[in-house]
Formats: sequence, C-alpha cells, structure tokens
Amino acid sequence: MSKSQGDFSFQVKGLESLVDEVKQLLNIEQLIDLAQKMDRVERQPEDRSGQAGERVQVNVTTRTSSIPRQSNIPRSSSIPRGGTPASEPIITPPVTTPDAQAPTHPLDQTVGGLGNTLVQLRDLVEIPLKRPDILAKLGLEPPRGVLLVGPPGTGKTLTARSLAQTLGVNYIAIVGPEIMGKYYGEAEAKLRQVFEKAAKSAPCLIFIDEIDAIAPNRSEVEGEVEKRLVAQLLGLMDGFAATKGVIVLAATNRPDAIDPALRRPGRFDREILFTVPDRHARREILAIHTRPMPLAADVSLTSIADQAHGFVGADLKGLCQTAAYKALQRQVPNLQSIPEDLEVTQADFDRAIEQVFPAVLRSLQIQLPQVQWSEIGGLEVVKQTLREAVAGALLDPELYAHTRARAPRGIVLYGPPGTGKTLLAKAVATEAQANFIAIAGPELLTKWVGASEQALRQLFSQARQASPCVIFIDEIDTLAPARGSYQGDSGVSDRVIGQLLTELDGIQSAEGILLIAATNRKDSIDPALLRSGRIELHIKVDLPNATSRRDILDVHNRDRPLAEDLNLDAWAELTEVWNGADLAFLSNRAAIFAIRRHQLDKNGILSDLRITTGDFEQALAEINLQRG
Repeated sequence: MSKSQGDFSFQVKGLESLVDEVKQLLNIEQLIDLAQKMDRVERQPEDRSGQAGERVQVNVTTRTSSIPRQSNIPRSSSIPRGGTPASEPIITPPVTTPDAQAPTHPLDQTVGGLGNTLVQLRDLVEIPLKRPDILAKLGLEPPRGVLLVGPPGTGKTLTARSLAQTLGVNYIAIVGPEIMGKYYGEAEAKLRQVFEKAAKSAPCLIFIDEIDAIAPNRSEVEGEVEKRLVAQLLGLMDGFAATKGVIVLAATNRPDAIDPALRRPGRFDREILFTVPDRHARREILAIHTRPMPLAADVSLTSIADQAHGFVGADLKGLCQTAAYKALQRQVPNLQSIPEDLEVTQADFDRAIEQVFPAVLRSLQIQLPQVQWSEIGGLEVVKQTLREAVAGALLDPELYAHTRARAPRGIVLYGPPGTGKTLLAKAVATEAQANFIAIAGPELLTKWVGASEQALRQLFSQARQASPCVIFIDEIDTLAPARGSYQGDSGVSDRVIGQLLTELDGIQSAEGILLIAATNRKDSIDPALLRSGRIELHIKVDLPNATSRRDILDVHNRDRPLAEDLNLDAWAELTEVWNGADLAFLSNRAAIFAIRRHQLDKNGILSDLRITTGDFEQALAEINLQRG
C-alpha cells in the first residue's frame, strides 16, 4: 500500500479485509466516500470482482466535509448484493396511455361531488399537457404546479389518479417520505431523477402526496436535509432549466406547514380547495359507491345524504361498505346456505349510519342527543324562539334568504341552575338533525401558552367542516369572563375571548354553525361577546310557574305506575320556586320509596305496585330535610 499527495491505493483481495484495514487509517469523512465506492465495486460482475490480485484504484481526498455522524454510516454488508442503489428513487411507474378500445369512465363518474373543482382542475391540466400550442397563441405560460388542499378523505389522491387516467397522460406518483434517504444528498438526487424521468415521458403528471413532509417551512425546521430538499424542489419547479410538458400536482391537509416560497405563481400557481361535500355532493358520491351494489327498492340515497352531515367521500365509502356487511350478516348466516339474490336495504343503511361517524369529528367527543321538544315540560316561549333560530340557521335557510332575514349566530341561555338550559340545547340539536358538539368551558383551558386559543380554533374549524353543526358551551362564564377581571392568569382569558370573538364575527365565515351557550352568571361574561352579530339572542330560562311545573311533573311521571288518587296539580302548587331538576328528583325519590314499600310486603305482586301520594310526601320530607 502506497501513499502519494493525499491519495491512497490499495491492492484489494477481498472487500472485508479492505474495510478492516481502512478503518484504522482513514477518518470518518473519508470512510463515507469509501463505503459508497465499495458498494459499486461489490456489484461488479463476478468474473471481474472475484479475481484475486485485481488492483482497484480508490482515490480519497482529505477535505473538510459536513458528512453525517458516524451512526449514519452504512456498512457495505448491509446493502444486498445486486440490490437497488441507494441513490435510485422508489417511484410508481408512469401510467401508460390507455388503449382506445379499453373502457374508460368520465371523471365525474369516478369522483363525485366535485363538479366545479373538477372543471377547474381539468382546465389547468388538460390544455397545457395536450394542447400547449393554444396557450402559446395567447402568450400564456402553462402552470408549473397545482396544490390540492383539503381535509383527509375528500378525494385529493383519487382525483389526481383519475385525472391522469382520463386525460391519457403519463403519471408518476410519489409519497413525501419516499424521497428521504440515509446518504448525504440522496434525497435531492431522488427528486432530480423524478423530474428527469417525467421530462423524458412528457406529457407527464407528477403527483406528490403529503408534500408537507418533504417541503416544510424552512424557518420552523432545524434539519439541514429538509432545507436542502425544499431548495431543490424550488429549483426544479422554477429554475434555469425549463421543464416543458410536466405539471406537478401536490396534496396536503396542512397547507400552512408548507414553505411559503412554494405557494407563489411560477411554482404552485393555483391552490384548489377540496371542501367537505354538501347534501347534493353526498348524493352524487353515494350514487357512485352504490353503483355495483344490489340495492333494494326502498333505499333512498337522498335520505341517507340528508343524515350524513359532515361526511367526506371516504366516510361515505365506509358507510356503504358497512351497510353491505350488515346485509351480508343478515342474509348469509353461514357459508352452507347462501341465497341466490342478495340485496342491501334501507334498514342496513340505517344501522350502518349509527356506527359510522365523520372522520373530522372523531377526535371530538360527539354526542348524539335524542331529546324531543315534547320531553321538556313548560318553557313554551323559549322553545318557540329556539325553533325559529334553528329553522333559520340550519333547517330552512332558503326562507330566510328570500326575506333577507338573518338567523342569529349565537344564543345564550341564562337563568338559575336546574332550569333545563342543557336539555334545551340537546333538543335543538335533535330538532335540527345536525352534528352536536358539547363542551364545558374549562375543558379548553390548559397550562400551555397558546394551547387554549389553538383548541378553540380547531373546535370551530372542525365544526365548519362538519356543518351544519351546533356547538354547545356550558358554563361559558368560565371560558369568557369580562376582560380585566382576572389579573393572575397571564392574560390567557383575554386571549381566549379575543379568539372567540374572531371566530364568531371574523373574516372566516361561520355559516352553518349555531353557538349555544349556557350560564347562570350572565353578568360575568365579557360584554363584547354579547353584542349583536355575535351571541346576540339572550333567552332567560327562569323558574317554572305552576302550569310549567305541572307539565314537568307530567313529563317525568308519564311512564310510571301512578295511583289514581295522586293529584299532580296539588304537587305543582306545593313545589313553588322549585326548578325542573328538583321536580325530576322529587318524582324519582317517590318511585324509590314505592320500591321500598313493595319490598317490605312479602305478598305483594309487581303488577299491583303503584306510586301513591304517601310516597311523594316521604320524598318531599326527605328533600326538605336536605335543604335544612
């Protein structure tokens, strides 16, 4: 072995002996270059690499380098013989142009509920790829990239794949993390090879899924690899070398996490928003997913679409699959008896929709209230006002639009504890057949700076995606007290109030969202929150009068075995200044005393058990004793 001017030459008889010898002579930076060259030597044909005494010239220059740490240095034995080189990107092969006689489905028959979005996307992609001469006549430059933004499950990947197949152009699909590699500069090399392959296969679409994984905001990441990768992507999309016949489609559900330099004309020229489908779009998606299913005559896709509030395309597909499994369990009890004709009925869809929830709301604790207005005794004026608010905001917006009337954005229910404020909010959600989110004020407050405001933003963002939606905030006085009233909370209450004011009456629309708040301390709420345009409708839920108390007693004793001599009118008069919760407790304790009396009677028959006036008297005495 000889050394000359910083270069080393080795007489190689075997790669393993070479590694052991070089480890003692070279530093870390030199060893990395040597490992990559040994990888190429190991893949040479055996008639050359297997000859003893073959001389291999390996030149390693001693230079200062920023090569990764020793823990990132791969050993040659870890690379399989004849395997794929580390610098070669793993990409999906382009989709060739379909045969002219092969059956192709129009784009709107593959992707449903995105009519205007598909037209806009097709105009941005089809003309530049297939007829660029039209753009040249008008002096237009074709778009370099289109960014698809939307919640998960709204059809971004499906749209890109269907678009490439419909247009008959080549198609290269990569997922963000596939670009990353273990060698220095490998990720940039993979990205360059993708664009080179696309340029040779033009016209070609490059689809990058989860682009926020490879192009994050450079000001918020610490790794140099991500910064270099973003710079490489910027250069490939808008560099000195012009790339013709290649358009980049990228998808993400976190557009704010992408580097701002990518979101400008010349790179990602347009951003197309994939929203949560509305009622008409849900009907189209259901029609596509149920096309191969044997549906019964009673199946109403319109009715199913009306019930699937907040469902995205992936949720609706899961709903159809769940309904098909329900039909399978019902008609095929075992594999020995399989009927000739299988069908999916409306009852299968009804059972499936009870199990499938919108993906955007799975992180929240969703309640599905089943409280009818008839289950709330009294409060007729309050119920009528709430019905009008629900009809305007959620159920019948066309009527309000015709008269130019505006439904209230927020409602506050205030009054003494136990008067039925939470029960009224649940009845509103049942009446509207809308998604219902119930939270308590203190649930959004945390010890981390900015986390409370972020939780509030996320709450309203998810409610917008799942609209129509009712947000019920109980004890709102703890979440939004008057600003300046608390001096020891580091200003978190003031920031939360500011965020809540922005969500209710800010730049972003609150269409399809009805906020209902409840409190028994209205005077403690910040006055700016209670003005017109925010929580503008104030409804006092006061203690019930004698008539309302009689209605409440009827509701709570409707299904109980009452004695014929029991006079509920008299008990409504005796329970003055009692609220609804007290009357419900009185009725329940009277039933408990009736059970005790029946248990003491050894010869008693269950069918003869009745709740008597004496049971109510014992319950009243017990409650008065508790109150002192």
